[in-house]
Amino acid sequence: MSLAELTSYSHLTTANIVFKRTRIPVNMAEPSIYDEIELEDLTYHPASTLYTYPCPCGDQFEITLQDLRDGEEIAVCPSCSLMIRVIFEPEDLPAEEPPMEESKGAAVVAA
Repeated sequence: MSLAELTSYSHLTTANIVFKRTRIPVNMAEPSIYDEIELEDLTYHPASTLYTYPCPCGDQFEITLQDLRDGEEIAVCPSCSLMIRVIFEPEDLPAEEPPMEESKGAAVVAA
C-alpha cells in the first residue's frame, strides 16, 4: 500500500469511529430483554385474561391475552425494569369467546 492509501484509509477509519460515537447504538433502540420464555411456561389467569411469569425481583412479569393477540410479545414486570419476550404462535392462544349478547326477551318473574 502506498502512503496515500494508508492516509486515506486512516482518515476513513477515524471518521467512522467518530460517527459511531455520536450514533445511538442499535441495541438501545430495542428494549433490553431479560429472557425469552415459551407461552406454555407462563401461567394463564382466565378471569383477568392475564399471563404471568415469576420475576427475579419477587413480582410477576405480566402480559394480557389481548396484547398477545395484537402481536405484542414483551411482558413487563410492574415492580422493576425487567422484560421478557414471550415465544408463541397465534394458534397457541386460547380461542376468542364471542361477545355476550343482551337478552332480547322480557325479564322472567318468579311466582
